[in-house]
Amino acid sequence: MKVDVLLGLQWGDEGKGKIVDVLTPQYDIIARFQGGPNAGHTLEFEGIKHVLHTIPSGIFRANVKNVIGNGVVIDPVVFQKEIEKLAPFNMDIFNNLIISKKAHLILPTHRLLDAASEASKGTNKIGSTLKGIGPTYMDKTGRNGIRVGDIFAPNFNEKYAAMVEKHKGILKHTPDFTYNLEELEAPFFEGIELLKKFTCIDSEIYLNNALKEGKKILAEGAQGTMLDIDFGTYPFVTSSNTVTAGTCTGLGVAPTKIGNVIGIFKAYCTRVGSGPFPTELHDLDGENIRKEGNEFGSTTGRPRRCGWVDLPALKYAVMINGVTELSMMKADVLSVFEKIKVCTHYKINGELVEYLPYDITNLEIEPIYEELEGWNCDLTELDSYDNAPLALKNYVTYLEKALEVPITVVSVGPDRKQTLNNQK
Repeated sequence: MKVDVLLGLQWGDEGKGKIVDVLTPQYDIIARFQGGPNAGHTLEFEGIKHVLHTIPSGIFRANVKNVIGNGVVIDPVVFQKEIEKLAPFNMDIFNNLIISKKAHLILPTHRLLDAASEASKGTNKIGSTLKGIGPTYMDKTGRNGIRVGDIFAPNFNEKYAAMVEKHKGILKHTPDFTYNLEELEAPFFEGIELLKKFTCIDSEIYLNNALKEGKKILAEGAQGTMLDIDFGTYPFVTSSNTVTAGTCTGLGVAPTKIGNVIGIFKAYCTRVGSGPFPTELHDLDGENIRKEGNEFGSTTGRPRRCGWVDLPALKYAVMINGVTELSMMKADVLSVFEKIKVCTHYKINGELVEYLPYDITNLEIEPIYEELEGWNCDLTELDSYDNAPLALKNYVTYLEKALEVPITVVSVGPDRKQTLNNQK
């Protein structure tokens, strides 16, 4: 058996949580491989909307194991709140959720460092979610982070105190930044006690043994390809590898064990926070997309920047990830348009290019568009792709031809039922 991978191809918020939830019945294990509570995976069914930040999106399906992998960073406070929100649904969460001992912990001082750093940058801020993600990964790569397995060690409190003193020393360099650490520590240690109640394991051993036993595993990514620390729009990126390769390091599975790669993208494009966005719309079209798509961050609540779909960026993401099939989300949002635009090329220094350059932050890019007919009708009641309007099918076919990968799923609403299969 091999591990299938599901990840985002844009700047996050593509709808990964919904598709993981839809696909989960086909798998035995769902495993998150990177990121942390900066993720906001939204699932909607039976009239209830759920937002997960750390817990894999397969948690609502019975008899499926959910693994938080070693590549994830965990904030015990956020984790506890997630568990509390799931309590009314009578899930066997202590049996179905497993945590890697090698996953790193976000301390209260990591969040303080994040906020102090962002505040000090002024207009040059990167648009951090202020969840402490970056400082935690910095301590991880600096080889002095604290991991889940450490909470069971007799010297955990000493390790924690040493890390806090280090962070306090750094915070002294931003004297205008004030904080109350004691206020943050009480819920942190409550969260630590809750973490101790879960099964914490060497998840790489667990997952590889599961593969040997013929179990089907789906790796769930967070954020999106354009936010990858290496291949995204640096420096306006997250602090982990959001691409397929991150599955190997974030779960401990070999490259030869990667199976299908499912790339998720919106029928248009959005971005939260700072950074380049070639197809961003600052007009009524952009406002209409934001309004129709309810484009506000599920983690931050910030209004998302909106624009037309970007083929140069999508082609790049498909290449980097080795995508084998695509899921197109939020097709219903574009129903308000009679015409839909697609960015086919960038015009840079008078030259047309159809790839993502080294650094689009400091380049003057003019997106070149092709206009297509819109379907201009409600899609939310569709129950079959065969019954979809011709204009939608033409849009799907156009994108498939450009990306050279089949679009097997088309989402026409937030509910798990509003998902159309396009199996050829």
